[in-house]
Order: sequence, then C-alpha cells, then structure tokens
Amino acid sequence: MIKSSRSDRGQAFPIYIVMVAGLLFLAFAFFAVGKASATRNGAQGAADAAALAAAQQARDEIGPAFLGALLLPGGLNDFFGGHYISGGPCNQAQRFAADNRADVVGGCQWNSGYQRDEVTVRVKTRNTVGDTVIPGTETKHATATATAVIEFRCSWKPAEKPDEGTNPPPDEDKDEDDKEETPGPITFDCDGRNRFEIDPLKPDPWSELGKALFAVHLIND
Repeated sequence: MIKSSRSDRGQAFPIYIVMVAGLLFLAFAFFAVGKASATRNGAQGAADAAALAAAQQARDEIGPAFLGALLLPGGLNDFFGGHYISGGPCNQAQRFAADNRADVVGGCQWNSGYQRDEVTVRVKTRNTVGDTVIPGTETKHATATATAVIEFRCSWKPAEKPDEGTNPPPDEDKDEDDKEETPGPITFDCDGRNRFEIDPLKPDPWSELGKALFAVHLIND
C-alpha cells in the first residue's frame, strides 16, 4: 500500500506542473490583454484631445470672417452657406496628440454642413504594447479615431431700434454716401437661455464671443 501511494504522488507531480504552467500562462495572457487595453485607451484619449483641439482652433480662427459677415446684408446666411471652416486647421490637433504620446495619422478630415462642421482625427500611439507572451505585441501600436463638432447654437435678428421720437432729425446737408445706414447691433439667442447683442462696429473680443456662439464637443462615430 505504501509503495502504491508513492507511485500515485509521482504520477500527479507532472500534472501539477502542467496546471501551474497553464495558470501562469493565463496570468501572463491576461497581463498582455491589460497592456493592450491600456494602450488602446491611451490612443482614444489622444484622439479625443486632438479632435477637440482641431475644432477649438477652427472656432478661434473664424472670428474675423464671422464679424465681417455681420457688416453685410444677409452676410450670416452667406457665411454659413459658404462652409466657414476653410483650410482644415490641424496643428493644434497634432500638438495635443503629441502631449498624449501619439501622432495624428492622415491629417484632419473635415465634413462641412450648414451651421455645423465635423472634424475626424485618427491617431497612432508612439509606444507599443510591449513584450508579452503573445507574439507580435512588441511592435504593435494602438490606433483610435475621434470626431468633434463645431456647431452654431444661436438664432439671430437685428436689434430693436429705438422709438422714432428719440432719434435726432436727419441732417439734410449730408452727402448721399454719409446717409447710408450703418450696420446696427444684432441680437443673438443662444440655446434659449443666453441672449446678447453684438455691435459689428464695436464687437467684444472673439475669445468670448466664439465660445458663446459656437459649441465644440465630441460626438459618437
């Protein structure tokens, strides 16, 4: 009986070794999956930051064209109908991607519409998943895509003029060119809760107006 028991233990030992080796392999495999997931999440964060940066850069750059449109009759309709994002700003996208250890691949892809433009950015991480028990991960980079939108969120109309009785009488001695009506303030109603006027001849700084007039946010692809 004693001799048989020792024989059973001898046969069980290789099985034990195989089981331990299998568990270790599974542990390393889960570790590899975790590293790949972390790299992928890093890529997505870089893509989100890059897309938002491109849209915000576009919003910052359209100020002169937008304010210029306020000086013309029907200028805003022409402004939005002419696809106001031109050139596809993208240098800010690359900077933000680099801050997250990634690079923009293929530039920024713009999709223009009336009062709404979308920018899609694809990035690739600079770091790889690294050495794991899964072959090939040491050269595997993560990629991700994000889309941000710059969207005009206001309605507008000319500001109400004061009563005629408060206006001074016209100067008959003025030249015809001087009698041309100068552009007046325009009232903007944004998101139904923020209402303000813009005087195209004396506008507030665009850094403030741009954020009030145009929303920038990520959207699901």
